[in-house]
Amino acid sequence: MSLRPSPLDDLLPKRTGSLPDVAVIGAGLSGVTAARALRAAGYPVTVFEKSRGPGGRMATRRTETGDTFDHGAQYFTARDALFLEQVRWWMDAGVVAEWHGVIGTLEHGRVTRSEREQVRYVGVPSMGSGVREYAETLHTRYEVRVERVEREGSAWRLTTESGERLGPFDVVVVAVPAPQAVPLLAGAPELAARAATVNMEPCQAVMARFEARVTLELDGAFVHDSPLSWIARDASKPGRAEGERWVLHGSPEASREYLESAPVVVAARWVESFAQATGLEVRPVETVVHRWRYALPSPALEETALFDASMGIGACGDWCGGPRVEGAFLSGVALARRLASVL
Repeated sequence: MSLRPSPLDDLLPKRTGSLPDVAVIGAGLSGVTAARALRAAGYPVTVFEKSRGPGGRMATRRTETGDTFDHGAQYFTARDALFLEQVRWWMDAGVVAEWHGVIGTLEHGRVTRSEREQVRYVGVPSMGSGVREYAETLHTRYEVRVERVEREGSAWRLTTESGERLGPFDVVVVAVPAPQAVPLLAGAPELAARAATVNMEPCQAVMARFEARVTLELDGAFVHDSPLSWIARDASKPGRAEGERWVLHGSPEASREYLESAPVVVAARWVESFAQATGLEVRPVETVVHRWRYALPSPALEETALFDASMGIGACGDWCGGPRVEGAFLSGVALARRLASVL
């Protein structure tokens, strides 16, 4: 655990007295970032997440056999000064490390190693460890799916799929994929209309376990001219268990084509494409499929975050500003700053 303050703890001016109650819907990186910055500044914040834990697409899956796979975001990079500071804080806390895997490209068995020096980071021991480090300091309710956000006088009421009424809240932050954000922003039609312009591509992810090592000289590869877009050897990442486990990500086009296909069909097609891309005979002993229906904004909004100051509602996510882990973080930062500047 890091002893020095987090970059988010000093992001906003500290407030005292009676402050607006804030609800954050979504415990992915963007929502947790906004929530941590606001809570550190003194605002009462409650986070609602439909899943059993935080992280969103910064996810690691444990299969029935006990194997783990980073089946969502594969790694992240850092360019922005604030995000670089955040990454260093995570590294000091022991929840993020550099990934020194051999990266390149694949096309019909032809391997090209990347010549570009690129520092890549991953969560340790799982992709969402950095998000979890922050989420544990927040008041978060898991397995709560918010279906409606409605105006009630000068405040907001949230209604869950079970009919539970939550609130009132003075401010609402919607931190979910754009198509899911649209109905939650119905009380602010202009924001809902902006979110509705964002198309998010799907990604079908196949997690494959092998008994023998796949004799590929790369640990991660961007795949060209294939139904796959990316493959990665999971055990090459720091803090992971040994074993030959690969994550195969479908391209947006192939993922759309197979979006409603049975998992066994997707797994067979992705493994076949893995063999074609590597030029190797591959026979996994286990495959698990996960469908990310909303994986990649195409394109993202130019705005880093959306906010209606007059109504006290906003939205953030990697579909605002840039479709990367860094973009999700900076979107949460931007919304927290806008909220604090007017509340």
